[in-house]
Amino acid sequence: MSEFVTPRTFAFLRELAAHNERAWFEANKARYLVEVRDPLLRLVAAVAPKLAKLSRYVVADPRPVGGSLFRIHRDVRFSKDKSPYKTHAAMSFRHAEARERPAPGFYLHLAPGDVFAGAGLWHAEPEAVKQVRDAIVARPEAWAKVVRACPLGAEQDTLKRAPRGYDPVHRFVADLKRQSFTTGTRFTQRDACADGFPNAFVSACRRATPLMEFLARGVGVPW
Repeated sequence: MSEFVTPRTFAFLRELAAHNERAWFEANKARYLVEVRDPLLRLVAAVAPKLAKLSRYVVADPRPVGGSLFRIHRDVRFSKDKSPYKTHAAMSFRHAEARERPAPGFYLHLAPGDVFAGAGLWHAEPEAVKQVRDAIVARPEAWAKVVRACPLGAEQDTLKRAPRGYDPVHRFVADLKRQSFTTGTRFTQRDACADGFPNAFVSACRRATPLMEFLARGVGVPW
C-alpha cells in the first residue's frame, strides 16, 4: 500500500463531509493526522526534489503549518456556509516569489471522486492578468505552442467581451477574455493511491511547464 495517499485518506474525507462539525473532527483528529495530514506531508517531501528539477523556484514545503499543505479548517468569516472544515485536501507548490508578487504555481487536489493536478495562474490580480494578455499579443506564435502543449481548462468567469484595449477579433481573443490561465490533469482515486502517484503528479507538472514558463516570463518572474 502507498505510504502517501491511501483509500483511508478518501474514507476520512467522505466521513468528514457527512459529519462536518467540530465535535466529530476533534473525536477523529488522530485519524486525520495519521490518514490524511502526515501521509500528504510525506508526499510533499517526496515530490520536492523532483519539482526542483523542473524549476528551482518551485517551493515544496512539507512543514505541517505554513507549508504546501492547506489547512483543513475553512475560513468562514465571510461565508454563508459555516461548515468548519474543508472536505478535500489540497497542496499548493508556489513560486518562490509568489509572496511578493503574482506568479504561476502547481496545485494538487484530493477529494472523493475528484482528484486533479493544476498549473498556472488562477484569479490573479488585474495587473498580472493584463501582463499575460500583453504577452499573448506580443508573442502569439509562442502562445500557440503553449496552448497546443497545455490545453487550458474551462473557465466560468471569463469576460463576455474582449477587454478594453484589445482587438475583439484577435486570433486568441477567447484567451484574452480569461481571468485565469490554468491547465490540469485528472486522476482516479486508484491512480492517487498507487505507489507511483508522486511520479505521476510530477509528470503532469512537467507537461505543464510550457505554460508555466510563458506565464512566469509574462509577469516578470524567473523560471
